Amino acid sequence: MRFGVHVPNFGDFHDLRAIAELAHEAEEAGWDGFFLWDHILYAKTKRPVIDPWIALAAIAMRTERIRIGPLVTALPRRRPWKVARETVSLDHLTGGRLILGVGIGFPPDNEYARFGEDPDPKIRAAKLDEGLDILVGLWSGKPFSYDGQHYQIEKTVFWPPPIQQPRIPIWVAGTWPKALAPFRRSARWDGVCAEGTGKMTPTDQRAMLDYIQQHRAGSDPFDVVRAASLPTGDPVTVRNAITQWADAGVTWWIIGTSGRAGAYADMRARILQGPPSI
Repeated sequence: MRFGVHVPNFGDFHDLRAIAELAHEAEEAGWDGFFLWDHILYAKTKRPVIDPWIALAAIAMRTERIRIGPLVTALPRRRPWKVARETVSLDHLTGGRLILGVGIGFPPDNEYARFGEDPDPKIRAAKLDEGLDILVGLWSGKPFSYDGQHYQIEKTVFWPPPIQQPRIPIWVAGTWPKALAPFRRSARWDGVCAEGTGKMTPTDQRAMLDYIQQHRAGSDPFDVVRAASLPTGDPVTVRNAITQWADAGVTWWIIGTSGRAGAYADMRARILQGPPSI
């Protein structure tokens, strides 16, 4: 089991230098991952927002071991060839520590419709699938062309390829069991992050993983992310609770917070405590 933290890119977490320092402190405290939300706006209020890719570059320069990445980026509202450049650049900057979390994006009104993008979930899902195919094709460092419904690319070569091979790990977000398509999608890639996992039980987790395994073609390593508060209590109780989830297939446990006032101080205090010892 690996342990990570997950923070917004807005509100109390809008200071680029502070968030890079927070990632450094997380690494020093023994955490395995530091991940950022990716939003364009914070609801409809005048709360400060930072670009997650610039923040990840700052984080990369203040860390040496910890895995980092967007969790998740709405790939359908980004140009996949631009994301290909950004992700490979970050992968090289980190020495191969990037993980790419992807989803169709939420909420569709603020993330898409407000800027003239189609908010239809079927369109966003189709763009996500095409975008992922394009990323992998461009990451290959070999001649690549694409003729999809939403994207077309003439034969081109992106160089260099990422450090991580066969590719930068891709985690797909979904809400279990509200919609099953994201979990079929995740089966093609390297991991899954189920939204709302704080409400799930180990039995739910096994059912989700069983469903994904039914759609996987191979037996390559596959990460299962639980996004929830860590259990509390004496060390034995905490260890037993975490072990139940590990036995259900969870490979990463990621704690999060919100963009509310005071969230940065609270999250920093929890980060400095370090992950549980199991």
